Amino acid sequence: MSFFATHEELLDRAQRAIAERVYWSAYPESPSPKVWGEAAAPDGKAAFEALLGQDFPLPGSGERIAPEKSPFGIELGVRYATTPAAELIANASAALPAWREAGVPTRTGVGLEILDRLKGRVFELANAVHATTGQPFVMAFQAGGPHALDRALEAIAYAYVEMTRQAPTATWEKKGEAFTKTFHVVPRGIALVIGCNTFPTWNSWPGFFASLVTGNPVIVKPHPRAVLPLAITVQIAREVLAEAGLPEDVVQLAVDTREAPITSELALDPAVKIIDFTGSTAYGEWLEANARQAQVYTEKAGVNAVIVDSTDDFAGMCRNLAFSLTLYSGQMCTTPQNLLIPAGGIATEAGSKSFDEVVNGIKGAVEAITADPAKAVELTGAVVNEAVLERIDAARALGDVVLDSRPLDHPAYAGATVRTPMIVAVKEGYETECFGPVAFAIATESTEESLAIFRKTVGAKGAITAAVYSTSEAVLDEVERAAQEVGVHLSENLTGGVFVNQSAAFSDFHASGANAAANATLTDGAYVAGRFRIVQSRRPVPAA
Repeated sequence: MSFFATHEELLDRAQRAIAERVYWSAYPESPSPKVWGEAAAPDGKAAFEALLGQDFPLPGSGERIAPEKSPFGIELGVRYATTPAAELIANASAALPAWREAGVPTRTGVGLEILDRLKGRVFELANAVHATTGQPFVMAFQAGGPHALDRALEAIAYAYVEMTRQAPTATWEKKGEAFTKTFHVVPRGIALVIGCNTFPTWNSWPGFFASLVTGNPVIVKPHPRAVLPLAITVQIAREVLAEAGLPEDVVQLAVDTREAPITSELALDPAVKIIDFTGSTAYGEWLEANARQAQVYTEKAGVNAVIVDSTDDFAGMCRNLAFSLTLYSGQMCTTPQNLLIPAGGIATEAGSKSFDEVVNGIKGAVEAITADPAKAVELTGAVVNEAVLERIDAARALGDVVLDSRPLDHPAYAGATVRTPMIVAVKEGYETECFGPVAFAIATESTEESLAIFRKTVGAKGAITAAVYSTSEAVLDEVERAAQEVGVHLSENLTGGVFVNQSAAFSDFHASGANAAANATLTDGAYVAGRFRIVQSRRPVPAA
């Protein structure tokens, strides 16, 4: 069986997509039965529910633990076998030679087959992401399924391009001597993928697949509260490896608890040569400073900003920003935080609007989309952990609360912790990330000062996204120059159905790797090329 031949057409199309950068998606993002079939959703939910309260079918030599706690209050109780860090490293080291020798087409084919089987369990995965992260279900389906699959396919496509950039062999002749030269794609070593609580598949799969197809055995270390989506991933990967006649320990699951973590022990092991991490700035910087033996890819925190200068669609601007602030309770690395607005107001199609009118316009739009709790919770989801609630409480003391965060009752989950967005008018305290449903409205002397604050905060702390609203081409050009200076992706005059939170695989780059918020981007050649090396051999051609 050749998995590569089975999926070669998809790989070719993905390679074309990363070069063209126009809209293309390999996986339908609508959960409609018309797209996936009438039985897909109920069967996926039943498969998810069958896992609850059970031993998850993955091996491990240690005790079983059930560390997950659902933000919706869903009783999960899935028990996972633990394995000591040293044993995981030993297993991966033993599996490495066979995986390296499998070669580029075989490894790429295995990766593509894993994606295909993940697609087949997409509703099961969606329920797992929904239950463990607090994402609304449609968002959990899209971001945790099709969009994550797209990003993973994108990573495989980039990896394949980089691994096959040069000829595998060549005959070299000079002054009567001839050599056969062979260029081997050699993996760096063991890869460690450290998952996050909010987007366990979307943030983990690109690094997972980039390391896997470039020949590195992968140890997947989920966040203790979001294990199930990555456990399903590992389960499928091991099944495909076994069918291909390759060691299942090329992929392993490392489960721990917040009270007894094993992440740092794994990260500092000399055999671990690649680390992918999404999470807090403090731990990301610790990895960068201490895991010196590894190539470390981090996505950390940033201070995302919106420069409001002027608009020809005031209502559209307010609606767009309100949606961005509300989606998943602001628990996205792409959510805007700092709203930089001139104190003297802005020009709009309906005349001048004062600072207060602009802020109240955004406030009113947030109130409109959160007025009906039953509808609002399908945007807000649930609060992922207690730290978010603590940040909401602390933000109230930073300035004048224009719009307070309030709890909502979830009609489907009595135990859910739900909060609406908060807007606080502040003069200070906005220089660092306040992860969660908190936005700061900052009155500046002018758009010029807004730009100065933008350059200072993003330059110092980084950002994943930025946005600007202006009817002036000169202002748009200046903000675009500033965004290049501080290395942040910019969205301009969004008033419709595209939001600053969103990035599309095969077209948009997620993070830039050019500021403190992240040292890599999803996905480009640099993201994959450091995961392997080319080792050549040369042998004289026998004389005729």
